Amino acid sequence: MTTFAVARLHDVQLGPPIVEYLRRIDDTLEPFGGRFVLHGGAVERIEGEWTGDLVAIAFPDRAAARAWYGSAAYQAILPLRTHHSRSEVIFIDAVADGHKATDILGDLAS
Repeated sequence: MTTFAVARLHDVQLGPPIVEYLRRIDDTLEPFGGRFVLHGGAVERIEGEWTGDLVAIAFPDRAAARAWYGSAAYQAILPLRTHHSRSEVIFIDAVADGHKATDILGDLAS
């Protein structure tokens, strides 16, 4: 099942370290089947508060996402981002095809 690495970035100090991070991250994703599905962009706020930039990277599964994040190649560039921005990062699995909102209720939906 597809797993997404999702990050919300704040206070990005766009300078040489972030530029270097951006230049190198794609090569760290390729061996693990990772690809960007969201990478910042214009946000239209509909409800509530929203700050920062949203990034989502799709991986074939959670094992691939974990392997990418823990890889020597990604760990080598990670400080370029973490020392020049604030962020929250999570892994989250996609839902199965045909998912319905009530599926999260499990036995309670009966």
